[in-house]
Amino acid sequence: MADSSIPVRTCVGCRGRAPVTDLLRVVVRDGELTPDPRRRFPGRGASLHPTTECLQAAVRRRAFPRALRCSTMLETGPIEEHVRRSVTDPAERSPDGRTRDVTTQSDQHPAGPHVESRTSSDEPPVKSSR
Repeated sequence: MADSSIPVRTCVGCRGRAPVTDLLRVVVRDGELTPDPRRRFPGRGASLHPTTECLQAAVRRRAFPRALRCSTMLETGPIEEHVRRSVTDPAERSPDGRTRDVTTQSDQHPAGPHVESRTSSDEPPVKSSR
């Protein structure tokens, strides 16, 4: 059975489904596509495999304006630079050749770096009457 604790998103370039840990989130800021590798920027985001092939396919298909629900032309310079840097930087590659996310251990949780459970596993949850 697959691990359902990691959300799955669709890449706007290749239309393949993958865990969010394998995809790069892209948002619109000041009229240009901005990479959001830590997944912290507000607003609607689009997911993309951090490869030049998926980026080129998304630009060719005009997928970013559609996915981000934006009617204006978007500048792709920052996202192209980020993808080029992540593809060529060997420090960001895992031994099997796949691009890996370079985040700290505290940033591993999809909801944020400092998310903790409100109850520990040893204590039963507290119920209140309304």
